[in-house]
Amino acid sequence: MRALRTRSPRAGTARFALVASALGVAVAVLAVTAAGPWGAGGRRVAERERAAAAATGAAHGSGSRAGAPRPAPSAAAVLTGLDRPGATGESLAGILDPLLSDPSLGDRRGAAVVDVSTGRRLYAKDADAGLTPASTTKIATAVAALSALGPEHRLTTRTVLEPRTRKVVLVGGGDPTLTARKKTGGWAGLRALADSTAAALKKRHLTSVTLAYDTSLYAGTTRHPIGVNENLAEVTPLTVDEGRLDDSGSGPATRTPDPAGDAAHRFAALLGTHGVKAAEKGSARATGRARTLASVQSPPLSAVVERMLTNSDNDIAEALARHTALATGGEGSFEGGAAAVGAQVKKLGLPVGGAEFHDGSGLDRRDKLTARLLTSLLALAGSADHPELRTVLTGLPIAGFTGTLSDRYEGTDTHAGTGLVRAKTGSLTGVNTLAGTVVTAGGRLLAFAFLTENSMDQPTARAALDRAAARLAG
Repeated sequence: MRALRTRSPRAGTARFALVASALGVAVAVLAVTAAGPWGAGGRRVAERERAAAAATGAAHGSGSRAGAPRPAPSAAAVLTGLDRPGATGESLAGILDPLLSDPSLGDRRGAAVVDVSTGRRLYAKDADAGLTPASTTKIATAVAALSALGPEHRLTTRTVLEPRTRKVVLVGGGDPTLTARKKTGGWAGLRALADSTAAALKKRHLTSVTLAYDTSLYAGTTRHPIGVNENLAEVTPLTVDEGRLDDSGSGPATRTPDPAGDAAHRFAALLGTHGVKAAEKGSARATGRARTLASVQSPPLSAVVERMLTNSDNDIAEALARHTALATGGEGSFEGGAAAVGAQVKKLGLPVGGAEFHDGSGLDRRDKLTARLLTSLLALAGSADHPELRTVLTGLPIAGFTGTLSDRYEGTDTHAGTGLVRAKTGSLTGVNTLAGTVVTAGGRLLAFAFLTENSMDQPTARAALDRAAARLAG
């Protein structure tokens, strides 16, 4: 968690107490959810949503009724009322419809709210419309990767020695979190790999070698379809610090045009500090006869997913899409990764109608997701049947405290969501999205998704989405 930004010691204490209390409630709610009746996974989510939609009728997601306006009830009162027999989502629509009708949100919108413990859909507004999701695509990528690979899977970077030669090959294992920094923060370190490799070479009385690097794990182009972008490096299975040319750990940054070559160059220099001279020979594929000298592994995939979601990390997202493809028999490319994410989500029985995947990060504007699918993904991550997906929820930024929500929910009309809303943000030109979970005043865990298009006032649009999520918490 980032350091808390406070305006005074008293304010800092209050905010810390609030988020500690909120996190405690969220953990308790997830525990109840895990113990409660869920059914048979993702397909049950979709079935319950369809049943709820049929029961509530067309008025459920079609805006306010005609006639004289009535005072909007509080969100807490509405959610309590939904527990009564025969209650529908019409009152919740009375709260959210005006908020989501804010002109700043553009002219295309889709929204849904689901009770995570039951899978019941409480609200829908064009929930089946395929809209540009931007970075909320990463929720689908996270679910696909965790379900295909498992939360304990680790990504390995290794060095090998070709038999009867002095040829060392640095083999990229697709770890986007590999770092060359002295303080690794628990991630796999290039320095540690160089230390172990040099020691292994000296045991073989080798102090002068050639060094090549292997990027054969991935296929296709390394450049994202949108072209050069400070939000994403060239996608290769061998990269150090995401190819960043500064000390930043997240967000936009100038990137090296050759991440794999630069990683090998830095590795050769590190070997040199141990008295091993390495002559760089460029790219070469390691043979099946090569013997492993040393290796380093990433933390478990669950931790990698959390980092991706909290920081909205595009480099990790594209790597995980490729690993999903490789784990399911596909090709580790942009096309293969996108197809694998879509196929894995469909395999889980989730409603994929209207969805299109073209990458793993959401940078491609051709991506399309629906509010129904996003809430189904989040509800599935909170279900008892899929504990391997739980970090999809715990990795979501916390309103007012972490990641891409650290500087939001500070206004008087949104502070009710501070510490209680956890959501993945999404922003492209004209596109503003928000999808995540919220703990209500009554302790219920809801999943929500708001997608909007054709707005050119990003700050105002973001604030409008934050108000809607905060009202659910209030």
